Amino acid sequence: MNTRQQQILEIVNQRKSVSVSELAQLCSVSEVTVRQDLNALESQHYLKRVHGSAVSTESDNLDQRMQTNFLTKKLIAEFAASLVEDGESVFIEGGSTNALLARTLAERGNVTLITVSYYIANLLKDTECDVIILGGFYQKGSQSVVGPLTRSGIQQVHFSKAFIGIDGFHDSTGFTGRDMMRSDVVNAILAKSTETIVLTDSSKFGSIQPYPLSEQYPISRVITDAELPAEYQHKLEAMGIALNIVNP
Repeated sequence: MNTRQQQILEIVNQRKSVSVSELAQLCSVSEVTVRQDLNALESQHYLKRVHGSAVSTESDNLDQRMQTNFLTKKLIAEFAASLVEDGESVFIEGGSTNALLARTLAERGNVTLITVSYYIANLLKDTECDVIILGGFYQKGSQSVVGPLTRSGIQQVHFSKAFIGIDGFHDSTGFTGRDMMRSDVVNAILAKSTETIVLTDSSKFGSIQPYPLSEQYPISRVITDAELPAEYQHKLEAMGIALNIVNP
């Protein structure tokens, strides 16, 4: 995705629907160029084209979440992808930033992606990478599986890195999640004692959610954006967690 396509996607996500002619004016290019960009973006499921306009995808909650701070999440996902070597098997838990990571890795092909997210699996249906999706109780809202069967599946597969999302981090609580069953899945991932990497935008820091993530098996790395307050940077470093900050 080039810079102009990123600009187009940001405009569409903000306005929900924008005509081709208006996009051409806003981006200072011809309508032919805009149509070519829209075709490329639609082919990757970033947006939809309808009667001379581009519209944001709104098929489920994750689509809507992906639209929020999209460019920041994309930068985080691209940095995370740079940590994965060809031939690796990695676990991708779920969430909008992790979905972007999965799509970025899938474009390379020579990786195996293990996930509990049927949303992510569906994103990768036309790619060449290998996908292993675990079973369990299906949560319709998040399009992920949870519960004892999911925990059992996590115990039976092997991976070199795990990428997870969080819903909150605070000095008094550490990392937290808003959903009990999904937090349980993350704790099962942490118990594998592999390299576990959090992908999150900085808005989650300072927030406290109900369900704690295990401190028995520490998180290895956090990748976030430059808006992360200095106090949390110092806290993560004091906890021995590697910190990578991406800049737009």
